[in-house]
Amino acid sequence: MSSSSRHLPPVPPPPEPAPSELAPSELGATTPQGAWEASAGAGLPAVPPPPQPPTTGDAGGQHVGPIRSFWVRTPLRVRLVGIVTLVLLAGLGISVVLTTTVLSRFLVDQLDTQLTTAAQQRFNQTLTQYTDSEQLLQLLPSDFYIAIYPVNDEPRVEVQAQTIEKYGIPKITAYTFTDANRPTRPFTTSSVDVHGAGDAGTQWRVLAGSVEVNRTKVADVYVALPLTTVESTVGQIKQILLLSALAITVVGAAVGLLAVRRSLRPLGDIERTAAAIAEGDLSRRIPQGPLSTEVGSLAHSLNVMLSQIEQGFAAREASEARMRRFVSDASHELRTPLATVRGYGELYRMGALTTPEAMDDTMRRIEDSAKRMGTLVEDLLHLARLDEGRAIQRVPVDLTVLAADAVSDLHALDPSRPVRLAPLTPGAPMGPCLVIGDDDRLRQVFANLVGNVAMHTPTGSPVEVALGEVTTDGRRCAVLEVRDHGPGISDADAERIFERFYRVDSSRNRTSGGSGLGLAIVAAIVGSLEGTVSTASTPGGGLTVRICLPAATPGSASVAEELPLPVV
Repeated sequence: MSSSSRHLPPVPPPPEPAPSELAPSELGATTPQGAWEASAGAGLPAVPPPPQPPTTGDAGGQHVGPIRSFWVRTPLRVRLVGIVTLVLLAGLGISVVLTTTVLSRFLVDQLDTQLTTAAQQRFNQTLTQYTDSEQLLQLLPSDFYIAIYPVNDEPRVEVQAQTIEKYGIPKITAYTFTDANRPTRPFTTSSVDVHGAGDAGTQWRVLAGSVEVNRTKVADVYVALPLTTVESTVGQIKQILLLSALAITVVGAAVGLLAVRRSLRPLGDIERTAAAIAEGDLSRRIPQGPLSTEVGSLAHSLNVMLSQIEQGFAAREASEARMRRFVSDASHELRTPLATVRGYGELYRMGALTTPEAMDDTMRRIEDSAKRMGTLVEDLLHLARLDEGRAIQRVPVDLTVLAADAVSDLHALDPSRPVRLAPLTPGAPMGPCLVIGDDDRLRQVFANLVGNVAMHTPTGSPVEVALGEVTTDGRRCAVLEVRDHGPGISDADAERIFERFYRVDSSRNRTSGGSGLGLAIVAAIVGSLEGTVSTASTPGGGLTVRICLPAATPGSASVAEELPLPVV
């Protein structure tokens, strides 16, 4: 044999580890609980078991509470970035493991193919004689290791010297396998350091077989190759993949943080808007985003809610202002007649009324003040009932009949005033005009309108009461117009004429005139019947009050007989 090879004795198998000499009870005594049980069983003073740490949950132990508390206190953007980073890191880690595993298997399969090919093609013609070692080594690559264990001869190991120096030799002996359990496929084994040479941590890939001559086994043969190249390649690839995964994770976390901050910026706007609203700025609104996004939909819903809240606060403030004005005006209206009654009562008590004429005048004035207070109280009670939303009667009512009665009442109040009932559209026939409503309250509407005309227009000025039907947005409406030819009112007064206690003449020292509730009652009654009331200027001068009520179908009530148009 040449100097490039060595004949080594068989390597003995490694000793089996000795079983533990400690009994299970002795092993258990190494724990605190076991020590307590052992001391109690031996008659020694009992050592109390250590206290168990308290748990905060059924499955998580004492760390569940702090972890959950920390997670709850963590800002949402940190949670999202942390979740994205962990998912990214886990995905890249799985990809590194899968890649290195697949690559390792691929390289090992290549090594197995090389090992099998060399064993089958080059050993068949040489190992049957197993005498020419020099020829065998010339046929093999430098890193091959061949162990031959003849049946009736000394074993031989054929390997290059530099291979032993670099890798050692595989852990294989004649007694490693028997014929029954010898692997048929390549397998991996560790290395044995020979006299301090080589790397004892090298893994070897080994192919086991036997040589037969005339169907008689003459030797066992093991052919091996070191896995250093495979492990080095896989290690480098793993290192590259780990560094790449770390870099991708860092970049992904940074990009995720920027993306989350940008995506959650509308939530910051919502937070700042809510803080401003909490400080009293109800006009603030959230910048509107696309409704297709969750934040945009939330911003839209919050803006709608804020608008409703602002309207609600505005309506409440307006209602409180109206209530304060209402109480002030009602107190003033009641104070004037009460002061009159009280003054005349003091005159009577002081004996200032010495003549029957003075007594009669005083009693007349007291009676007028009492009537005025009674009328005011009745109007207030009527408005209170309307504000409560009490149910009203809804039956078919012919406005033509009520308008004819109102024309007659106005003529009785002022016989010198020309009053006529006319169709809404000139030249149209005059007939029934049916609505669904309350007869008594609609009569009060007509009475208040003609009373307002009689009180605030010059004596003898003409008045027209017009009736008809119009169709607006597919809805039939009965229209009533009371047109006077008085001085009229300004646009500013026309906007407030239906407010309670509002009078165009706002003087507080007059003792005559209305209380300012007539048109407010008209607006309340019309509103309760789902109608509208408005004002306009009469052509030629004057004021027109226009009322629109939902028209009833002719079949819902017996159609009243046609009435002649009264012209007085």
